[in-house]
Amino acid sequence: MIAQASDLIKIAPGFWNALRRSGVAGHDVAARAGLPVEVIDEPAVTAAQYFAVWQAYTELVGDAAKGIVALATAYETAQYPPSVLATYHARDYREALYRTVRYKQLCPPESLTVREEGERCSIDLNWSDAGMAGPPVLVGVTLAYLLELGRRGTGRRLTAQRVEFAQPMGDARALEAYFGCPVRTGAKRNRLTLHRSDLDRQFVSFNEEMVEMLTPALDRSLDERLHGRSMTETVKQAMKRSLSGGRLDVQAIAKQLGVSDRTLQRRLEGEGTSFKQLLAQARREQACGYLADPSLSMKEVAFLIGYKDQNSFFRAFRLWEGRTPTCWRAEHSVAEPASER
Repeated sequence: MIAQASDLIKIAPGFWNALRRSGVAGHDVAARAGLPVEVIDEPAVTAAQYFAVWQAYTELVGDAAKGIVALATAYETAQYPPSVLATYHARDYREALYRTVRYKQLCPPESLTVREEGERCSIDLNWSDAGMAGPPVLVGVTLAYLLELGRRGTGRRLTAQRVEFAQPMGDARALEAYFGCPVRTGAKRNRLTLHRSDLDRQFVSFNEEMVEMLTPALDRSLDERLHGRSMTETVKQAMKRSLSGGRLDVQAIAKQLGVSDRTLQRRLEGEGTSFKQLLAQARREQACGYLADPSLSMKEVAFLIGYKDQNSFFRAFRLWEGRTPTCWRAEHSVAEPASER
């Protein structure tokens, strides 16, 4: 099946130059990925090709941690694509991060969720497909870039509070030296936690004229992409990414999508639904998906769909499915017929 244009993923030319600066030849990456060398000049690739490129780089550098640091620091600011330049020239670190989350929607399959709480600002890396997990270096570079953005924008060597990776990432000491904080692997999520006070730091790279020039075109592209599917689908996807993050209300989701909460609610009403209905649907769908994984406890499933306690989850699930989560799991754990495997 031929991929639709909206499903293709752009690889910026600066990526290939950064590979070269980090000591890895682009044609070697293409060969390792089983792709023609012409992929280097392709404006966009399929998700399978995109992951193959990152996996090939991971294998060529040998140690994922060293590959992450090398690539994050080798990328030249002048070669950032427009969606990144619009964040680099923001007024401060906070504005840059929220712009990054917004425009990341133009570059699937990964997406970002930001949450500010107390002295911390946590940014979670999610995947558009819940069953998808990107190669280690892609995960690491994505989180490293967020810190690199703050460092380059403020002109200060900022450090993170904590970094969590779901996968093994190689030499943890190299990552701790780069991020300036403890790095944990084997976690339940991929998360970068920053010092919230750093978000108020002004960017020395602030350029109002550049932002005003880049923003309209990016917003039009994003609007076209988001309106390619209904607001109902867009909001539900955003909810699923944010379920375990704590605060999940109209204002938080609207901020993620770059619209006002009134606009979001009006659009949902026009499609015959509401925020409350979609939240229940998102939780129900995610709950069934998680319950199908026997390695997850009921407490973990409750947490992952945004419930603070197991009892609240059980009550909600009874309303959705007419039975307890335990019964549902037992009924759906029956082995499939051999012909369906």
